[in-house]
Amino acid sequence: MKQQPVENFGAPEKIISRHQNQYVILSQSGCASTKQRRLRRYKRPKPRLARYKCVLPRRLGAMFEDVMPLSKKARPQGTRTPRERVRVLITGARIQKRIQALAREIRNDFPGESLHLISVLKGGVFFLTDLARSIPGEVSFDFIAVSSYGQKTHSSGQVRLTRDLDSSIEGKTVIVVEDILDTGMTLQYLLRLFQQRKPQHLRVAVLLDKPERRIAAVRADYVGFSIPNEFVVGYGLDYAERYRNLPYVGILLLGPGLKKKPAED
Repeated sequence: MKQQPVENFGAPEKIISRHQNQYVILSQSGCASTKQRRLRRYKRPKPRLARYKCVLPRRLGAMFEDVMPLSKKARPQGTRTPRERVRVLITGARIQKRIQALAREIRNDFPGESLHLISVLKGGVFFLTDLARSIPGEVSFDFIAVSSYGQKTHSSGQVRLTRDLDSSIEGKTVIVVEDILDTGMTLQYLLRLFQQRKPQHLRVAVLLDKPERRIAAVRADYVGFSIPNEFVVGYGLDYAERYRNLPYVGILLLGPGLKKKPAED
């Protein structure tokens, strides 16, 4: 967040500890009459403050809100009500433990074979890297990118390819790695595309599955977690390209009142 400029009301002259109600006192210079009147309310129970003219300037920001409580009208301009919050749904430790179990399951299904993992950008990158490191034996990977398009924020269900694979998958054991299986429209498109390229085996691994949202008749062979129909972020999943770097998966809550964001269309 861009910092707000601070008016020059003079440097803090003295800080009284929290045990003494924790007032921050400023020098006598630059005190407006409104601040003098405000100080008088606090001087009464604290006679030792009588020699100071004013306390905290209005624009010093949220860091001093607990020092001198202000009314809503007098709240510093730099303070804002939180508009977003993320509630942890699946911890990072649980994610890593589940990925290791999926890696063992995949290797048991294809012992001794070279596996070719394909990640769907951008959200699947985190899952692919951790999964690839957990699978013993020979593993290679590639990336593909698709986008759904429609009017405004509502997807029409149509999918187009925006980045193709770098190499052929013919004759390979391919694992499609997705961050989340939602409506299934994207996965349905990818499976049709890959099947035309004649891999030896074609399987799907997803970290998260939202069965309530399913439209297309597709399923994943390897599922990390089945989750409720909530808008989730973290571990590659984003909201306006933010929150991807969170080490856990969480439910996004939006203000005011921090309501849950509706699930994606």
